Amino acid sequence: MGLEFLTPFGVAFVRCALGAATLLMIARLRGHALPKSRKALFHIWVVAILLNVIPGIFYALAETEVTSVLAGIINAVTPLMTILAIMVVNREEKPRVSQLIGLLLGFTGVLIVLGVWQGLGDNPLWAIVVLLLAVTCYGISFPYTRRFVMPLQIKSESVVSLQLTLAALTLLPLFLLDGIAKDEYRLAPVLAMVALGVFGSGVAYIWNFKVMEFAGSAIASSVTYLTPVVAIIVGIIFLNEKITWYEPVGALVVLLGAAIAQERIRFSRSSSRL
Repeated sequence: MGLEFLTPFGVAFVRCALGAATLLMIARLRGHALPKSRKALFHIWVVAILLNVIPGIFYALAETEVTSVLAGIINAVTPLMTILAIMVVNREEKPRVSQLIGLLLGFTGVLIVLGVWQGLGDNPLWAIVVLLLAVTCYGISFPYTRRFVMPLQIKSESVVSLQLTLAALTLLPLFLLDGIAKDEYRLAPVLAMVALGVFGSGVAYIWNFKVMEFAGSAIASSVTYLTPVVAIIVGIIFLNEKITWYEPVGALVVLLGAAIAQERIRFSRSSSRL
């Protein structure tokens, strides 16, 4: 909906700017100052690039050609990318067997939701590749945050406020260059961007950071398996997108995989770390 009046650069910038404004207000109300050390600035800026700048542009760019449902489905690949990144970046945080089983089951559910046996349909390959690149950035960002940002012991409100602020500043030149697609601002698309910025790129980032603190990057990333479920529901309600029989079936498999990955469903009491 934001693409009705914004370019992909514009969508990425506006959501980050609104998210930053929301988080800065929350941090101020709670009395948390932004970190100022060069080390913190650098690592949080890297996270902003991986989690906000590149995916923000790439998702908006891909959605000029694909549906929001498909974009949401591919977003659920994030936990698999996170597991791979953990093995490379953070060798101390090893995934459990139950987590790997849950993640693979969840990914199977994603394929069912997608109806992979039917091919890509009308979706161009470049858009799928761009979405997968964005998801790869998500996957790397989780263990990177766990390894380089959390040891700094900065309040989560301060971290995410600075993260979104740095993302917005990075995107600002691109927005000024080519951010507005059409000078027509209908209420529904504007409210959609406000919701995306304030909640999707604002409040949710505080929750995401706290989940990572308590449960690790593998578990934090596994919540993206819920994205297809939300994307399907919202796509039907607001965009009149169609649903097929295999989408809700796949969604149930996704939920089962997420439950196993978070060890809410256990196969045995003796699951050991790999």
